Amino acid sequence: MTKNTGAHGRTEQQKQNPSVLDNFKPLLVDVAVPLGSYYLFRDGFGTSTIAALAWSSVVPAVRTVWSLVKERTANGLAMLILIVNVVGLVLSFVSGDPRLMLAKDSGISSTIGIGILVSVVLGKPMMTAGLKPFMVKGDAAREAAWDRLMSGAAAGSRDFRSREKVFSVIWGGVLLAECVARIVGAYTIPVDTMVWLGSVIMIGSIVLGTVLCGPLAAGPMEAMVSAEVKTAEAQQAELAAAA
Repeated sequence: MTKNTGAHGRTEQQKQNPSVLDNFKPLLVDVAVPLGSYYLFRDGFGTSTIAALAWSSVVPAVRTVWSLVKERTANGLAMLILIVNVVGLVLSFVSGDPRLMLAKDSGISSTIGIGILVSVVLGKPMMTAGLKPFMVKGDAAREAAWDRLMSGAAAGSRDFRSREKVFSVIWGGVLLAECVARIVGAYTIPVDTMVWLGSVIMIGSIVLGTVLCGPLAAGPMEAMVSAEVKTAEAQQAELAAAA
């Protein structure tokens, strides 16, 4: 008989219930590292603005490539982000325009935003895959409740799936708005200011999306999952009593 070690158990639990650091690690890599490295290359090593922007884009690009290699799957969204980064870097070097390099970051937001909205139209909201783990919390009963609500087998399925679409629509809209704001900023605000302001806009967009999704989608969906769990437990208790 195989015995699970404590370390193995903790690892599995961490996968099902990631910590705050785990959730925000990609954000730290894609925001803090490029921002810090830009000023390091420009002020510390004395490189040109466009060279500093180029070198500061390397870490996010490498992270995307590493994720593709590690997962060993052709993630369409990750590929699009990588392509936008590479094309933006090439065009920026060819044109010698640092503003174009700043504007290419908005291409990532618009790509994701449009992809999310298209997925809603196709009936397969893209954000659902990221939402489900937070809703079920690695609990089998909650996962079963989620599946019943998604399949239409539960009483509140229609409202649940409607909220699921709202969740993705909000994020798609927020990311497109971020895209517009960063493009406008890239061509109207001094480059040095836009380097850090672009990160502020991105973080602000994430906060806005989270605030809007709470009462309009995620909160009601979590309540429906909990209610469905209680309903299933009550039904099982009745069956046990009848037997």
